[in-house]
Amino acid sequence: MDDVPLLFEMIRDLAEAEQSLAKLTTTKAELLRDGFGPEPKFQALIAEWNGNAAGYALFFDCYSTWRGPQIFLEDLFVRSEFRGKGIATSLMAQVAKIAVDKKCRALRWEVLNWNQPAINLYSRLGSTFLDEYRIALLQDEALSGLAAKAL
Repeated sequence: MDDVPLLFEMIRDLAEAEQSLAKLTTTKAELLRDGFGPEPKFQALIAEWNGNAAGYALFFDCYSTWRGPQIFLEDLFVRSEFRGKGIATSLMAQVAKIAVDKKCRALRWEVLNWNQPAINLYSRLGSTFLDEYRIALLQDEALSGLAAKAL
């Protein structure tokens, strides 16, 4: 619970790095409730370098009807001053270990098509890119409008 302000700060750092700060609507209170409440919706790892918060990984369980249990990696972020030190690989390895320990069959995530350093890292790790899939997102008024049609 003490890590919520730090986690929120790094989430803001990621949003700024992706020039998407205006899209960030999650609050510290929501992180506290959703990550540390009675029914956690995610887990997070915080990496340190010489006692400084260097980055984080945020992930949650998901399920594929074709492949079975999986982990979805929502965020992998390393602050710029700590890049090139193997921190991202270490965070990925730890999440992979959690996935294997939970008998998951895959670790999934998304990467922005312009983020070539991340794409290069994921390629070196042996990742497969699923270019035949398109990401779909239903949110805000569209989500509410569809929900209103439920019987």
